[in-house]
Amino acid sequence: MTNRKIASLVLLGLLPLWAPVAQGDAQSQGQPVQIPKPGVPEILTIEGKFVRAAYNNEGYAILGYQASNRSIGEEWMLLEVGIALRDGVPDHTLVRGALSLDLPDGQTLPLPSITEHRTGNTTALQNRAKVQRDSINYFPPNASRPCAMVFFPDLTSRALPRDDVFLDDQLACVGRLFFKIPGGIAYGQYWLNVKFAKGVIKVPFRILTEEEEKFLSKNFRAIDRQVEEAFKKKS
Repeated sequence: MTNRKIASLVLLGLLPLWAPVAQGDAQSQGQPVQIPKPGVPEILTIEGKFVRAAYNNEGYAILGYQASNRSIGEEWMLLEVGIALRDGVPDHTLVRGALSLDLPDGQTLPLPSITEHRTGNTTALQNRAKVQRDSINYFPPNASRPCAMVFFPDLTSRALPRDDVFLDDQLACVGRLFFKIPGGIAYGQYWLNVKFAKGVIKVPFRILTEEEEKFLSKNFRAIDRQVEEAFKKKS
């Protein structure tokens, strides 16, 4: 993990999420969509096209969801997720029940059991995710040691499923989460909820329509020069 990668994502968080807010004139004028309010104390400014992150003084969570955005109508949603504690926060064991998903219609889904997942059919989705994915390898500087979350290990892996993951303030834990969506994946605003010892982080992500995705792609700003300028040493 390099400081440049971390800097890139932090700076990317300074850019607004652009997408059409309505049909007709609003779309042609390129009005920005405001990041939704989480209802809990946190910072929500880190965003890429299919990557979102949120954090507070206790923890940090990042997710990638490109494969799910290509799976409209399918019942299983796959999220690439990274979780870490902030510097100096006491060790914490994150359990399966601490993870949930808010749907556009207001429902909240718990993380399914390994049995529920394996009785479903996620093979095609997992194969798509091998190529339809974005890096989520961006963590706070204190989280520099890799760590695997194995709530849903790959069937070809020797790893056994676990219902928890141990966190300390040096670990950057990454893994895949699955949720079974009633009626299938639909366009709209979703939230991944991560409950730590003292508070909850809610990571917002939007399943984009084709028009929203095209518009968003055209309106992302190049960040290389901004990274250099933002992190230039002051004389």
